[in-house]
Amino acid sequence: MSGRGTKIVRLAAAGAAVGVLVAGIALPAVGGAGLGFMSVTSEVDLRPEDLTEPPPAEVTIMQDAKGNEIARFYEEYREVVKLDEVAEIMKTAIISIEDYRFYQHGAIDLEGTIRAFAKNLSAGGVSQGGSSITQQYVKQVLLNSASSDEEKDKALEASYARKLNELRHAMAVEEKYSKDEILEKYLNIAYFGASAYGVEAAAKRFFGVPAADLTLPQAATLAGAVQDPNATDPNLGRKHRDRLLKRRNVVLDRMAELGKITPAEAAKAKAAKLGYKGTKLPGGCESSKYPYFCIYARNEVLKNPAFGKTAKARGEFLNRGGLTIRTTLDPAMQAAADRAIRKWVHPSDNPAAAEALVQPGTGAIKAMAASRTYGRSKARNEMSYNLVADAAHGGGVGFQAGSTFKTFTLLTALEQGMKVNDGFTAGAGFRASGYSAFKNCKGENIGDPGWTVTNDEGAPGWKTLQTGTWGSVNTFFMELEQRVGLCETIKTARSLGIHRSDGLKLLEFSTFTLGTNEMDPVTVANAYASIGARGKYCAPMAITRITDRNGEVTAYKPKCRQELDPEVADAAADVLSGVFTKGTMRLVGGIGRDAAGKTGTTDDYASAWFAGFTPDLAGAVSIGDPRGSRDHRLTGVTIGGRYYGAVAGATLPGPIWKDTMIGALKSVPPASFTPIDSARFGGCSQDCRPAPRPTDGDVSAATRRG
Repeated sequence: MSGRGTKIVRLAAAGAAVGVLVAGIALPAVGGAGLGFMSVTSEVDLRPEDLTEPPPAEVTIMQDAKGNEIARFYEEYREVVKLDEVAEIMKTAIISIEDYRFYQHGAIDLEGTIRAFAKNLSAGGVSQGGSSITQQYVKQVLLNSASSDEEKDKALEASYARKLNELRHAMAVEEKYSKDEILEKYLNIAYFGASAYGVEAAAKRFFGVPAADLTLPQAATLAGAVQDPNATDPNLGRKHRDRLLKRRNVVLDRMAELGKITPAEAAKAKAAKLGYKGTKLPGGCESSKYPYFCIYARNEVLKNPAFGKTAKARGEFLNRGGLTIRTTLDPAMQAAADRAIRKWVHPSDNPAAAEALVQPGTGAIKAMAASRTYGRSKARNEMSYNLVADAAHGGGVGFQAGSTFKTFTLLTALEQGMKVNDGFTAGAGFRASGYSAFKNCKGENIGDPGWTVTNDEGAPGWKTLQTGTWGSVNTFFMELEQRVGLCETIKTARSLGIHRSDGLKLLEFSTFTLGTNEMDPVTVANAYASIGARGKYCAPMAITRITDRNGEVTAYKPKCRQELDPEVADAAADVLSGVFTKGTMRLVGGIGRDAAGKTGTTDDYASAWFAGFTPDLAGAVSIGDPRGSRDHRLTGVTIGGRYYGAVAGATLPGPIWKDTMIGALKSVPPASFTPIDSARFGGCSQDCRPAPRPTDGDVSAATRRG
């Protein structure tokens, strides 16, 4: 041994004798020509220092209502397992190559450190680390705890200070845990390459098996990968795989040298191919079977302060938390919606259909479906945003909801005491009786007597709440809104959760009742669900419970409030049920059980809707062209292989809704609406004779809405 090496051994002995580590032994020297080592001094503090151990990032799993996996979210793909869930040969391999005296030494392997330091001195730099598995675990914890690039660099720097800090922490770790516990923690935190963190994720990623089933050559491969996982990452090409194969064979030779396997076993294992499978990493919403619902639920976590005070905290909660998120999605109902949309609209069509199903009384979103495949490929006509939801849940601007909004005027009229057969004569055109005829919720006059609304569906004449609704008569509802109040109608809509899809304030124009605000299917379906629940509004709900990495469960209950008089909701359901038998859906027909709803067709067929409900399920279907509904109207179009001169609410949205509901409710026993209170809402307030028809005035160019 050289004179320099002899001095090192002597210093080691001296340090051990006094219970103080010689930094020159424990710490690899750096700096080339300026190599040196620290002497034993009383200033070297090697008292154990507690290590803050935040749990390593784990995969979060999102499930449907039945417990089936929808998607996975992760910052680091890791699945934490117990030590007894790891193959014995894997434990043997990692100990053999990384720290063969792991079960014999304490926080520091003195022999390994002396050997490493001597090699570093002779090499003129850092060529060997000499770290124990405990020290490596500490290093990984410090690296994973780093919240900035500066902290990460500090956790990786080749310095005496960093190594001394690691050793203090390692001593505390050795006092706190058993050797098996330390090995378990190390195997779960280590990075193996190919985006796999922890031995379980690595076993699945590399070989498609759990860690418990690893074979000798597979275990040796993973044990070899931890030294320099980026250089041996098999996912980066042949050269990297060749390096990994060589590294695997080094491990096998070491295992044979230590007598852990026989030379024959080593030779057989070395003759095996690498066997890397590159099992595809589980994806997030982009690769989910239910991408639109997944995006909605993900945004519920990322934007809800209940899951973290800041956006960063919420992101870490989702992507690092190792959560199991149970959602409201019903796979059978989702399948029914998917089938119905595919039947009527093709993914390649320019117009796109979207549908949401919501449970009355809970607000639980049971399904979210769209005709377009989710993705970013324009060539495949994919949709890059959530077509079914509002902007707050990954959606866009939405489509004008058309005559589905007439329902809110109907509800307001019933709330104010009108009976279902109360009515008046609706003209061929409607003009405000003056600028003060309509007031927005600021009390401002917004009536425009110079502008005329005409009918797209339904004929003029004497109309009641029933017949005006069944025929979707524009002029009737403009007059009705003028009588009950624009602001009162808007308040009714807001009380049922109506808000613009783009997040802007609702437009408070006189044509509010004709659906001039852009909506999304979830919002409209949920509003109609409130009528099905006899006036009980429940906020849309996508998550029912979250189980954290420790098994603690947090349940989430529906957030509901009674917004409508139950009898008013019953009366509205009674009127809207006639849409299937006497109104705009009569040619489409009902679903064989109590159901109510309303068609919606916007100005010049820019978009079309149907929203309806039963006591058990509500749904809303929209169709429009995402390229711009005003520039690409639903006239003279081929959709689903069929040509349409014009698409109204009953043309496509209605049939999609019908087919969906029949399938979605197949296993649900039929429920009935609560009968209308005839004493309160039946008949008409006075006599039912038509009033004298008012003068329509000069009818100019019509704005058509249905």
